[in-house]
Amino acid sequence: MEINRKQILKSVLDVIKGISDKDYQRRVWINNEGPEWDDFVETVCNFFGDGDEILEHYQDFELTEDQYRILKIFRDNFRIFSKKNDFPELFIDTLEWDEITKMAKEVLKVFNYQPKK
Repeated sequence: MEINRKQILKSVLDVIKGISDKDYQRRVWINNEGPEWDDFVETVCNFFGDGDEILEHYQDFELTEDQYRILKIFRDNFRIFSKKNDFPELFIDTLEWDEITKMAKEVLKVFNYQPKK
């Protein structure tokens, strides 16, 4: 079975989009207002589940050196943050989370991410 690397990468970028968007986090993670169903724990699992694979085999995913570097920096910082935090209602307005959301936006920019409307 062939791995669809473009779909895996898109899936990770979709997760990063959620990490970059505090309005989404308040609406979906904290207030449980759909139509999406998501939470912080699911986000962490989804990101690391495929994100680590992408970084380990970044040539296979055709990442540029810049894309690899920024994704790795984001991954490393998000890992530290997610190990210490579980409840978005407690961290969403912290400076540390502001930094994570800014990094997520930078990742999306480097990947020229365009979400579906």
